[in-house]
Amino acid sequence: MLDLYNRGLHQVLLGVFDGLGGLEDAFHDVYPKADVQRCVIHKVRNTLNKVRKKDQYEIAEDMKAIYRSFTTEAALVQFEAFQKKWASKYPREVASWEQDLPVLLTFLSYPSSIRGVIYTTNWIERTNKEIRKRLKPMNSLSNLKAAEKIVYLSLQDLQERWSTRKLKGIAEAHMALQKMFKEKYGE
Repeated sequence: MLDLYNRGLHQVLLGVFDGLGGLEDAFHDVYPKADVQRCVIHKVRNTLNKVRKKDQYEIAEDMKAIYRSFTTEAALVQFEAFQKKWASKYPREVASWEQDLPVLLTFLSYPSSIRGVIYTTNWIERTNKEIRKRLKPMNSLSNLKAAEKIVYLSLQDLQERWSTRKLKGIAEAHMALQKMFKEKYGE
């Protein structure tokens, strides 16, 4: 995080994380004004891995009602229903959701046109998958520099492809995001 800051990234509106311990704290140490969004998809997967197979579909649907709500208030109502229904059977999982709810629902305070992009880290995971796909056939690399070069070239290729794409919903959200930046950073 400090390296990014030192290279010129001084103002960040939102950081999206998968729940790795310490990462969000490190982010807030460098960017104290930024919001944090925890990956909802990771949370759902982790929860489903801890519940009985026969309950997974129903719990997944109930969690979906929470994170597919249009407002934070509606999401909280859905969470209360989820809590009443499942707290006695899965107290740890429900308590975990209750504890993480503020960082799981941050995306709801952002423009609706970009929420589908910012509530998950799937796009980061997709990038990592592309890099692994290029490294795997090589079986072994002569040294660390060779691996770094492959990663660099892979990212350059992805950057070229991405530079011509427009992020879905960003044009609609542009003015609202600018306003959010001004409110946070006063510029």
